[in-house]
Amino acid sequence: MIVISWVVMTLTHETGHLIGGALSGATLTDCDLAPWRLPYCLHSPDPHPLVTLWAGPVLGVIVPFLAAMMLRVWWAWFIADFCLIANGIYLALAWVSGDRYLDTPRLLAAGTHPVFVFIFCALTIGFGYPRFRDRCMRVLANQSVEREPT
Repeated sequence: MIVISWVVMTLTHETGHLIGGALSGATLTDCDLAPWRLPYCLHSPDPHPLVTLWAGPVLGVIVPFLAAMMLRVWWAWFIADFCLIANGIYLALAWVSGDRYLDTPRLLAAGTHPVFVFIFCALTIGFGYPRFRDRCMRVLANQSVEREPT
């Protein structure tokens, strides 16, 4: 389940960047969606980099949650909760690392106020951790049910 969750997270996150770039008039120059490497999408020129950059983590959280809400099965919620916490942890770790190619340093360089990154990380990790932990405990205890509430 973790491997499937990782693939869904990377694909929805990077597809978010692709959609954000396309909607904001950015030109895609390079893209690698292979989940066994760190996937990336590069746009240049990018007239609205904040749209392109924020679309990744935002759609990386929203799309799996919408899918889980429609499917209403335990494994869809497991994936959605993984995507929630993973997107928050990614932005937090990218911030700490300062690597200029990762999303958070690029968001900050494009003009995002650090408070917005902090809020995104706090919400996704704060809500994601207990939800994902609970899902993991259920799977490990073999208590998964066919249909379960959000």
